[in-house]
Amino acid sequence: MAQQVAVVGAGVFGAWTAWHLQRAGAAVTLVDRWGPGHPRASSGGESRIIRMGYGADELYTRLAMRSLELWREFGRGLFHQTGVLWIGRDTDRYSSATRETLARAGVPHEVVSAGDLARRWPQMRFDDPGVYGVFEPESGALMARRAVAEVVADAIRMGVRYEISRTPPDADITIYACGPWLPKLFPGVLGDRIFPTRQEVFFFAPPPGDTRFAPGALPVWIDFTDPRGPYGFPDLEARGFKLAFDRHGDAFDPDSGDRRISDAGLAEARRFLAERFPALADAPLVESRVCQYENTSSGDFLIDRHPELPNTWLVGGGSGHGFKHGPAVGEYVAQRVLQGGEIEPRWQLRTKEQSQHRAVW
Repeated sequence: MAQQVAVVGAGVFGAWTAWHLQRAGAAVTLVDRWGPGHPRASSGGESRIIRMGYGADELYTRLAMRSLELWREFGRGLFHQTGVLWIGRDTDRYSSATRETLARAGVPHEVVSAGDLARRWPQMRFDDPGVYGVFEPESGALMARRAVAEVVADAIRMGVRYEISRTPPDADITIYACGPWLPKLFPGVLGDRIFPTRQEVFFFAPPPGDTRFAPGALPVWIDFTDPRGPYGFPDLEARGFKLAFDRHGDAFDPDSGDRRISDAGLAEARRFLAERFPALADAPLVESRVCQYENTSSGDFLIDRHPELPNTWLVGGGSGHGFKHGPAVGEYVAQRVLQGGEIEPRWQLRTKEQSQHRAVW
């Protein structure tokens, strides 16, 4: 008889975990309170980056490589191969470590000089003479909300039972992949070990008829020269040029938090546009959203058994970089749940501390 497994949470980690478990022969029920990719979910945004670069952190580089392979196999037009451009400085050890790790892992990439940056992407302003780029041509963007819905739909076609419910069904094993709700569901274990934070995202309309900000002309980009942590996307599927800042915002409740952007956040976004993308300095804001990260102390994922409930698993801590890894994380969780084996030490509960000192970017 097939093992009965319940997966609670139909975000990217839960959806891919259910998909892999069903494929491996388990009898899976997937439950969510609102549905896959709903507006409160960390997986519910329009788009997410998939890139291989992680500094010296080869663990996540190789996990991203496996995930990209699985996203490509899954298909359905969810991946846009825009390329990903890292913007760094000669003195930036993280960027140089990224180049070394990409080379060691065999990831196609190109080092782009300051002069070539300006020539290849003239819509961007590069004033720092020490700046350079690392371009990953095979990386790009995932259509997040739609991707989660497609994975859930395919899991259902394979035989997963899917329910909108607050209560998990009886099962031999229950996996909680609830993102920012994990510390609310397990306050004694995770209440002070996962930190949901408020993150603002902005979409600006390029000038009419201006194709400089479309895929093909502009890649996904990440600016490591700027302490604000800016990153963004080209105008994917005519939704607008996306801009956000990869830093931890204020503490946030996914149920009751205010999801209106702040005046200060919008003003900061416009200041950055004036500096790096001057043609967009006065571009209309056409869409915005407030989502959340769910950070662990270091930024590493959480994949482990509950310390007091051996048939209960906790999977989360996407920490703002987890979406891309959904297929490989689901594959990994399914293997550990069904086959056993040692869990990667960095993902174990015992490594999650009560204060934040981010180590994964």
